[in-house]
Amino acid sequence: MQTVNDVIAVAHAIQQSVAPVFLLTGLGAILNVISGRLGRVIDRIRVLDASHEDVRTAYRSEMKILLRRARWVHWAIILCTTCALFICIVIAALFVGSELGRDPSNEISILFIVAMIALTSGLLCFLREVTLATGNIAGNANYVNTA
Repeated sequence: MQTVNDVIAVAHAIQQSVAPVFLLTGLGAILNVISGRLGRVIDRIRVLDASHEDVRTAYRSEMKILLRRARWVHWAIILCTTCALFICIVIAALFVGSELGRDPSNEISILFIVAMIALTSGLLCFLREVTLATGNIAGNANYVNTA
């Protein structure tokens, strides 16, 4: 039978885990956007790869940029997923610490710092991919600016 103190301890652990759970929701949205960009890059690579040899030769520089973009997106996904995994471990550590009656704050602090470093690195990889994509658009523009 649970005592009132046990229920209060579990309720407190749940309260502490709410912020990391919201962070997981945001990470899910970020991963959705990044994986969508990877899909678009892969689709474009497939179109160029399936085209006639003359077209592939003409778009060789675009293919190189697409491959670089795919690598940057790949790393963004790895790092953001790593962040999500560390956040899950933080949430589990909160509950394990509550159940064992121990203070895991040192371990949670380290895990959270590592998670934020992974998230920051993943977002920087994503930013680099976006920069490559917009640079490629500007480099291939076939229009005259009339402004």
